[in-house]
Amino acid sequence: MHNFDLITLGEIMLRLSPPGYERISRGEEFDKRAGGSELNVAAGAALLGLRTGVISKLPQSELGKFIKNRIRFEGVSDDYLLYDDTEDARLGIYYYESGAAPRKPSIIYDRRGSSFTKISLEEIPDEIYTSTRMFHTSGITLALCKNSRDVALELIRRFKAAGALISFDVNYRANLWSEEEAREVINEVLPYVDVLFVSEETSRRMMQRTGELEDIMKGYAKDYNVSLVCTTQRTVKSPKKHDFTSTIYSSADDKFYSEKPYTDIDVIDRIGSGDAYVSGVLFGYLKYNDPLTALQFGNATSSVKNTIPGDLPASDFREIKGIIKNHNASGIVSELNR
Repeated sequence: MHNFDLITLGEIMLRLSPPGYERISRGEEFDKRAGGSELNVAAGAALLGLRTGVISKLPQSELGKFIKNRIRFEGVSDDYLLYDDTEDARLGIYYYESGAAPRKPSIIYDRRGSSFTKISLEEIPDEIYTSTRMFHTSGITLALCKNSRDVALELIRRFKAAGALISFDVNYRANLWSEEEAREVINEVLPYVDVLFVSEETSRRMMQRTGELEDIMKGYAKDYNVSLVCTTQRTVKSPKKHDFTSTIYSSADDKFYSEKPYTDIDVIDRIGSGDAYVSGVLFGYLKYNDPLTALQFGNATSSVKNTIPGDLPASDFREIKGIIKNHNASGIVSELNR
């Protein structure tokens, strides 16, 4: 019996944002929140009902305590949080400025040398590898520095060897590493991956794959034995209005799954909506072992995350089930929850 359904590995950061649509260069105040791709995934899956944990390293300070408390509040286990009590311990920060057409949202990172980049394999207890059904990490963790990459690659190998499923979100960030370097490292990871999340743009540009989208998705399954390949489709009409759907290819039944898009999503904060998608898909896959259900949970969880301020999702199973039901309803839908 596994203690966890899902364990993730990644850096957790402090997110500072000027209130409303104020500019970073002008505002006097910042809203303080916790954020980080793999924490967002663990939190979203926990809200839906999975038992999740996160492996990360935080400074042994009041800021580290703030993050730990947020993790617990989200229902994510802090059993595998590590603490850095050295003199130069630090929490990575990023600043986020909301956009309003024609001004795009923007981000400034201040994360170099954070405590997470000093994580070591020796600090991670051996029993973790057999304690979860699935392990998830992303290209962001691989890109941060050589040490975090080496640790992540070894964790992928050890979890896989112990029988866990491996989920990987390519999540390519051009400001963290070059396309050539990313491609080389990710091609090393792909043979271990069971569930892959990759955008069409990343597949074509960074991974240099060609052909129709369906051929590209099938190619990952064929070349690397990936079970599920997931690609989101977001149409940005303006910073505040998006349409969203996705496509999933399942190699087990050699079939593509999709559904009509969620249209005219009111975008309050799009940061973390990709991670929310991952959490919904992984929940649907681990709970129901059904690609279509995984797709529906992914699309609904991602779409509603756009309406929530901050990185972290805030929708539980009941809310998401209701959103899926409304999305698939024909006829009039009540506009109030009461």
